[in-house]
Amino acid sequence: MEHWKTTIEAGNRCFSEGDWVRARELYLQALAEAQVMFGRWPDHNMAVAAFVISHHNLADLHLALGQPEEAAENLCASHERLLQTLADSQRPQALREIALHHSRRTYVELLQFISEHGAFPRTDRLLGATQRHAWQGPTVKPAGHGRYYH
Repeated sequence: MEHWKTTIEAGNRCFSEGDWVRARELYLQALAEAQVMFGRWPDHNMAVAAFVISHHNLADLHLALGQPEEAAENLCASHERLLQTLADSQRPQALREIALHHSRRTYVELLQFISEHGAFPRTDRLLGATQRHAWQGPTVKPAGHGRYYH
């Protein structure tokens, strides 16, 4: 987990400095590690958070590059994996509970993203246009370092 944390922090520094290429490399490296750790790391909360953070940092990078559809892909991939984990009765109950906790936040962040950048094919497939339009909650600005998880 320490290697992932060091990698994501280095990516965040590169992002802050505008070194988009290096930030992307580091975020992708962190995501690959988080994908391996997902469900295997003893601390399920840290493993799920690392996975979500990695995707959301990539989404922030794509937004900075003016690529909202690619950002939507990362946000959807994160949320979708959490939903798949929830539905998988073979997964440990503790992992499923953590996935539920994080999925609430990723859902709200997807809705916020859509309200700011519009819907894309994958957001509509994942959330369904009817479900998305039916949501009447307030505009939510996620807390933290950046727009999303960091």
